[in-house]
Amino acid sequence: MSARAIFLTETAKYADVVLPATAWPEKDGTVTNTNRQVQIGRKAMEPPGDARPDLWIINEMARGLGLGWTYGHPREVFAEMRLAMPSLRGITWERLEREGSVTYPCDDEHSPGHEIVFGDRFPTPSGRGRLVPAEVMPPGEPVDELFPMVLTTGRQLEHWHTGEMTRRSRALDALEPVAVASLSPAELESLGIAPGGRIRIETRRGAIVCAARADADIPRGMVFMPFAYREAAANVMTDPRLDPDGKIPEFKYCAARVAPAGPGD
Repeated sequence: MSARAIFLTETAKYADVVLPATAWPEKDGTVTNTNRQVQIGRKAMEPPGDARPDLWIINEMARGLGLGWTYGHPREVFAEMRLAMPSLRGITWERLEREGSVTYPCDDEHSPGHEIVFGDRFPTPSGRGRLVPAEVMPPGEPVDELFPMVLTTGRQLEHWHTGEMTRRSRALDALEPVAVASLSPAELESLGIAPGGRIRIETRRGAIVCAARADADIPRGMVFMPFAYREAAANVMTDPRLDPDGKIPEFKYCAARVAPAGPGD
């Protein structure tokens, strides 16, 4: 498994090998967003210490495996991507240098990218798509009398994923410096907990003590926790069993109980 970050994350601490790759402004290359926008990046500063561009690292790894790769510049990789991906055929490196970004699919070098991927037809013999109803599966760990609430985890506006970058920002960290759990105002009232009060959230995997926040967007019976705080690792409490199709843990749903924090907490 590999991870890509410019700071050592909590996950990376478990890695056997950590490669000193360069950050975005320290190399040439492209990045493609989920909105299909291919953008060019230009080197603006020298990398620190022993950091190396991704392409240099990948080349060296390939040579160590006996592949003999000789890519000299990211434009060579991008040219190979165009051969493998017809949706990129109208996007050349030179065009990216001129325009900065182009959206795929792009028919030719003189056409703008398509705003819609499948405008007239789908890539099927009939040109039509096939809609298949999805079956809703029950959660792997339903609520019960012992754990009557649902714990769900996710991101915050201020902190991205594990917070290895955003929590280094003094402005963002001042807005959300510590982990809090969000519950509906009615839920807090029924538990006898005032907003800002200390609560204990417990699942079958462990417990976390933090402050409570009233949030009218959270339905009753649910508690939300962000997963950006290593000192309050919410995902450790979630159900580790994998979805049979997606093969991912059920981070968004597990049985929990909430109570006011006691003196021992």
